[in-house]
Amino acid sequence: MDPFLLRFKIFLLIFLSVMVLGISGFMLIEGLSFINAFYFSIVTLATVGYGDIHPLTTAGKILAIVMIVMGVGTFLGVIANATEMMLNQREKKARLEKLNMVIGVFFSEVGRKLLALFSSYDPQLESIKKDLIISDSWSDKDFVRAMHSLNNYPFALDSQHIDFQTLREFLLTQRNFLLRLLENPTLLEHESFTELLRAVFHLNEELDYRKDVTSLLQPDRKHLSGDAKRAYALLISQWLHYMKYLKNNYPYLFSLAIRMNPFDHEASPFIR
Repeated sequence: MDPFLLRFKIFLLIFLSVMVLGISGFMLIEGLSFINAFYFSIVTLATVGYGDIHPLTTAGKILAIVMIVMGVGTFLGVIANATEMMLNQREKKARLEKLNMVIGVFFSEVGRKLLALFSSYDPQLESIKKDLIISDSWSDKDFVRAMHSLNNYPFALDSQHIDFQTLREFLLTQRNFLLRLLENPTLLEHESFTELLRAVFHLNEELDYRKDVTSLLQPDRKHLSGDAKRAYALLISQWLHYMKYLKNNYPYLFSLAIRMNPFDHEASPFIR
């Protein structure tokens, strides 16, 4: 749980407990109505002083002292933590905006091309392709449906037809870019995307260590296919989440993204 939220809940629980004690006590001891007892408790905890009414009995004064000792700090704590939570949410929103900008750059520079390559090695692509051809009319339910259809999808790349040489050359040209992304501290807040970067960079390293990938033995091809499969599965999932984000927040970016859909062989940036 968010530590800010937990602290706020604790302060709020204590504050409400003191309020209930004060209202009940003032109604019983001072004989006040509920409204007056509530008003009395708020005035006491806010330390604004008594004007029109004040405790008349000794027990009422003792109760007011107890409330001040127990509740004033709690009341201020509720206000301070509520303010801190709002500021924290604003900062978090700003960080997420920066993070989504980084994710957008990743798909523009690396992700879209990788999806096109991986999908060309996927013999079962046609079975889910209809769930990946996104249109302007898609709603959140359509994205949920597409994500759900991927849950049981095997992402079984054909190891005999994967062009590891093309993959190697492409990933090596993007190595510095991937390294800079991994150095970005903002990405630590997005675990699933960080996991995707690790998977892609691991595949990059595996291919880089092999100076010749044109004549791989079958066990080696199978191992590399497993690394590619891991990256492929994570890549599609993150791509769908990013497309949903664009649909809900940046329609003009979403328009270009669906025209450049890596699963659509007729994709084109031109408006038809």
